[in-house]
Amino acid sequence: MLKDLLESKRCFKLVCGAGNEDVLQVENLTALYAKAGCRFFDVNASSEVVEAAKRGLKFAEVDDACICVSVGIKGDPHVCKAQIDYDKCIGCGQCDEICPQRAIVYHKVKKAKCIGCGRCLKVCPKGAISYISEPKELSEVLPPLVKSGIDCIELHAMGENSCEIEKNWDYIKENFDGIISICTSRGKLSDKALIERIKTMTENLAPYRVIVQADGFPMSGGEDDYKTTLQAVATAEIVQNENLPVYIMLSGGTNSKTAELARMCGINYHGIAVGSYARKIVRKYIESKDFLTNKDKFNEALKIAESLVKSVEIP
Repeated sequence: MLKDLLESKRCFKLVCGAGNEDVLQVENLTALYAKAGCRFFDVNASSEVVEAAKRGLKFAEVDDACICVSVGIKGDPHVCKAQIDYDKCIGCGQCDEICPQRAIVYHKVKKAKCIGCGRCLKVCPKGAISYISEPKELSEVLPPLVKSGIDCIELHAMGENSCEIEKNWDYIKENFDGIISICTSRGKLSDKALIERIKTMTENLAPYRVIVQADGFPMSGGEDDYKTTLQAVATAEIVQNENLPVYIMLSGGTNSKTAELARMCGINYHGIAVGSYARKIVRKYIESKDFLTNKDKFNEALKIAESLVKSVEIP
């Protein structure tokens, strides 16, 4: 089913966030975007979050969707959580205002909502914010998820710790026989190193068993313009030029302009993963406790979500 979706080359993947453990938000997002036509969902690797996504699919009456769980290694931003040093904090509120997840309220971090985007750290005038890495032990979290019937596992393979990436990738390959995904970017790698990593990780695997999620600028999709999505397209081009037998998924700064720019640049992609922007445009709706029971509110959000999903399908 996932292969068919990717082969259509019109696959829209909703990224709820690898670090997003807010089960209500995940349920609401999944219900909304499933109803809007999305059939591929990327969620935190926990049984509670996966079950929340399944509840969302049930609400939308969708039974042909695919669920991917994302995991990362120590130090990867997707599995980091913000923490505040109250000896330095002056209560200015800048972190509260800039957090796209509303994970900081009155200078207190709601860890379940934090996705490790780093926006709060950048605006703090006193350096009171830092991040703590909280990677999951794969041998503990993946077996029950695999047993429950997930469709894909994604490893965030960023940074320079190749040994840790290799260890986790080997575990995934040995314990899951479905499609597996590599999410990687050029943040700390040269173009050459990026390709070498992908080639090493896909060596001896069956053709088109792997999705390469070309993460242009991780967790940067706040705006809806060409510049924001440029790096996603550029990173995908580097992967495409190698003619590897992999599926190419654009991510990192993706928005409603991504498909248009990618096709203008001749990128033969299989799908587009949208996270920050997809969550932002419906945030005021999905945060409501009555979201799934208020038809007017849901339908208003649905029009917005449908427009974004359809943007991936432009001719």
